[in-house]
Amino acid sequence: MGVRLLYLARHGEQDRSEVELPEVGLSERGRRQAELLGERMRGVPLAAVHHGPLARAAETATLVARSLPGVPVYATELAGDHLPHDTDPAGLPPAYARVLGGYSPAERVDGPRVTAAAVDRFATAPADGEVRELLVTHSFLIAWLVRHALDAPPARWLGINLHNAGLTVIRYSSGGPPNLIAVNDVAHLPPELRATGLPADYRV
Repeated sequence: MGVRLLYLARHGEQDRSEVELPEVGLSERGRRQAELLGERMRGVPLAAVHHGPLARAAETATLVARSLPGVPVYATELAGDHLPHDTDPAGLPPAYARVLGGYSPAERVDGPRVTAAAVDRFATAPADGEVRELLVTHSFLIAWLVRHALDAPPARWLGINLHNAGLTVIRYSSGGPPNLIAVNDVAHLPPELRATGLPADYRV
């Protein structure tokens, strides 16, 4: 039986002081979040770390990898920040409709295409053996993969909000449906580094 354990992490908090720049790296808190995520992953027998091409994902992966000697690190468009599904905004809460309305017609085609390729690459079990991989990515892709694992309606990717450096783990097996092992786990972060990346009224 083949098993894939896919570890999904949202990038660390981005540097809001540079929000106007096209390539935004991590804030000081974001760098510490990434370091603690790396310490959390130390000892996990990972085959690889994959990350999206944007600076905040790449920097997070670099810092995480310092705790993972010998584990190769790869950049991939499949882990990028893109619209995962061309969701119809009709009938959605206004905030969701505004988010969807900000995407161009090309992005509404390209994003779902890349997401489908990411599902084909990462959300499947190998033919045999066990594979563990870490994907350092963005909130939308993690939300889509959680929705996909639950076989929920496509629009349910909306409303799944992720902490910066939060850890989600999905187990894919050739012997059955996907299993959610952990979702948005921040046990590796102290209270002052949790809940970044979430709307203020979502913080508990």
